[in-house]
Amino acid sequence: MLKKKRVPGRGVILWMAVCLSSMLCVTILVPGLLVKKIPDDDAVPPVRVAADQETVAQQGLMIPVYLTKKSVVEKVPLEQYVQGVLAAEMPVEFELEALKAQAMAARTYVVRRVLDKDYSNMPVDDALVTDTTAHQAYLTDQELRERWGSGTYETNMAKIARAVNETKDMILTYEHKPINATFFSTSNGFTENSEDYWPFMSPYLRSVPSPWDVKLSSRYKETVDFTYKSLLQKLGVTSIATTGTGAKSMKVLEWSAGHRIKKMAIGGKTFSGREVREKLGLASSQFAWTWSGSKITFTTYGYGHGVGLSQWGANGMAKEGKTAEQIVTYYYTGISIERATPFLQKS
Repeated sequence: MLKKKRVPGRGVILWMAVCLSSMLCVTILVPGLLVKKIPDDDAVPPVRVAADQETVAQQGLMIPVYLTKKSVVEKVPLEQYVQGVLAAEMPVEFELEALKAQAMAARTYVVRRVLDKDYSNMPVDDALVTDTTAHQAYLTDQELRERWGSGTYETNMAKIARAVNETKDMILTYEHKPINATFFSTSNGFTENSEDYWPFMSPYLRSVPSPWDVKLSSRYKETVDFTYKSLLQKLGVTSIATTGTGAKSMKVLEWSAGHRIKKMAIGGKTFSGREVREKLGLASSQFAWTWSGSKITFTTYGYGHGVGLSQWGANGMAKEGKTAEQIVTYYYTGISIERATPFLQKS
């Protein structure tokens, strides 16, 4: 006798369907759960890596500064050094864009010394620069606190820090090399060609008009007196004719492109305008003179060597709405602005 096959009831079939459906759901969901457990930040974007490398490179560059008053060497990060130079070299009351232009010049100066391994004019072996104008004037944070006082330190330092931060890592270059970013206080109305003051020619240190200084700078015009005897001693001549135009008199032989005295005759000797300025301690190499008995009065126009960036001129340009980039490219002919980090990473 044949037995009937037992057919599952509707309840069993429904139960089997539910189980099958559940197993299918688990199969689909498990891979999804496993994917979510993989951290998203394991793969760092290339840009993030480059930024981190840049930060490390900049933080790693320490500038050894010889503090002349303490006779010690202090190592400070590059950007902190630039802040100390900016605060020492330019009045904090200047326009922000002028301060930014000065910050770029100051950073360029020291980066160039780092790359060239330039330790010239150093009284010690383990420092790169001094805190004097033999290199760049520099003030420590403690010196700035003492100079400004508790009432204005925070405000002034915030402005200095902003100028440095907004130009961070920016240097001035010519043909992809950091320039000799010379600067000075006040022009006589023009800047000077480098070869008319120093014994070298730089294609970016060209004479340009700087008309802002005469209106803004208190150092534009100064007078100083000498006795006849002290003048002879300082110049190393035996006699000077106080009248007439003879061989022993004082007369200009040649003017520079920057309207300063390039060469002159005094007491039978020939001097450059720079030599006279430095021997007499004059503010500028553009000067005139008048005799009054045995006394001579020199009137100078401008303050400083006159080559490169005029600080008061930069402030005048900033007051007219010019940017820091426009200021530096005006005073340094044909330059570019580049980041310092790639240069430092190769050194």
